[in-house]
Amino acid sequence: MFKLIRQEIDAMIARDPAARSRLEIALCYPAFHAIMGYRGTHWLWQRGFRITARFISQIFRWLTGIEIHPGAKIGKRFFIDHGMGVVIGETAEIGDDVTLYQGVTLGGTSPSVNSDGQRGLKRHPTLEDGVIVGSGAQILGPFIVRKNARVGGNAVVLSEVPEGATVVGIPAKIVRHEADDRFCAYGTPIGDLPDPVARALEELGREVKELRGQVAELKTDNKSSGGSDVIADKPRIVASSE
Repeated sequence: MFKLIRQEIDAMIARDPAARSRLEIALCYPAFHAIMGYRGTHWLWQRGFRITARFISQIFRWLTGIEIHPGAKIGKRFFIDHGMGVVIGETAEIGDDVTLYQGVTLGGTSPSVNSDGQRGLKRHPTLEDGVIVGSGAQILGPFIVRKNARVGGNAVVLSEVPEGATVVGIPAKIVRHEADDRFCAYGTPIGDLPDPVARALEELGREVKELRGQVAELKTDNKSSGGSDVIADKPRIVASSE
C-alpha cells in the first residue's frame, strides 16, 4: 500500500511543475485525495459492499469536486491535474500513466440495461496507457482511446482514437497521427496544430476550383465541336384531361 501511494505521489510530482514535495501533494492536492478514496471504495465494490462504496465515493466527491465511480478500473500512476469537475463512469477503464485535466468526462451514451433486462453492459470508454486528456474534453461511449493518444481541450470524442494520435474539435478529428514522446500538457503537443475546420474548407475550395476548370474545358470542347453552350430545357409532359 505504501509503495502504491509513493508511486502515485511521484507521478504527480513528475507531471506537475508546481508540486514541490510529497508532503504538499498529500496535504493539498484534491486529486490525490480523490484517487486514494477511489482505491478504497473500489476495494469495497469488488467485495460486494456496493452501497457503502457508493456512499464513501459521494463523500470524496463533495470534498474534492472529482467524481469517480467505485466500479471503474484505474491503473497505476494515475494523475488528475486541478481536478474540479472530472467525472469517471462505472464501466470506464483507465490504464497506467494516464493524465486527465479539470472538467473531463468519461461518460456513457448507451443505457445501463439492455432490452433483455441485463445489467453490467460496457457503457464508458477505455483509456490505454499514457493517454492525456485536456481540460473540458468529453469522451463518450464504449470505445478505446489507444496508447499514448492525446485529446485536446474541449474535444468531444465519439469514436476510437488510434495509438499516438492527437484529436481536437467537436466532434473530435485527428490532426496528428504520430506519437509525441514528450509529456504534452493539456493533451496539446508543442508546435502549431492544423485546424480541422480550416483544413476541410481548404479542401472544399480546391474541389470547387477543379470543378470550375472541368466545366470550362467542357464548354470549350462543346464550342469547338459546333455545339451550343446553352443547355436546352427539358420538355414538360402535360397530362391530358380526357
